[in-house]
Amino acid sequence: MQIIEKYFSSLSEEQKAKFAALGELYNDWNSKINVISRKDIDNLYTHHILHSLGIAKIIQFSSGSSIMDVGTGGGFPGIPLAILFPECNFHLVDRIGKKIKVASEIAQSIGLQNVTCKHCGVEEEKAKFDFIVSRAVMPLGDLMKLIRKNIKKEQQNAMPNGLICLKGGDLQSEVAPFRKVSIIYDLKDYFEEEYFDTKKVIYVPIINK
Repeated sequence: MQIIEKYFSSLSEEQKAKFAALGELYNDWNSKINVISRKDIDNLYTHHILHSLGIAKIIQFSSGSSIMDVGTGGGFPGIPLAILFPECNFHLVDRIGKKIKVASEIAQSIGLQNVTCKHCGVEEEKAKFDFIVSRAVMPLGDLMKLIRKNIKKEQQNAMPNGLICLKGGDLQSEVAPFRKVSIIYDLKDYFEEEYFDTKKVIYVPIINK
């Protein structure tokens, strides 16, 4: 929990309590349904929660924004972002039922009123959102084809509506088709832990007319 407060020092007491509760909840659920690698659960706060919050280092969502988390798994990055942005609405989708069940149960357990969860693939979701977020769910080109329909025309944020992905490793070939429009942020510029040396946030604006 200290690592969250290290980088997000203005959390309310309610937000701190919600983040603190995630440790026991994820450990408990992960013992029943494997949503995080058993070898990695001890790194929950750095590798999953703080990693998810990397998106908040590049954008502060405006109050009332709607965000869909595609392939959320056990709730990343959607649940940490929903705690950080209580005035925004987050819709978490995943095609694996047991994973979306974990995300839903954890959101309910900590009293997140701004989260909805749906067991489906993104191609089945017709609703529109200001932003789509995801964490290494599929190659960027494939994801862009599936989510373009889900981006609202109306703008209400400082950054144009679009796709924000958490990715790692060498992304040159994956990003090449979008290099003229995409912006890549290195998370090592924001977080000093070694884990983030190769982690990036990719933002691709999507203008639907």
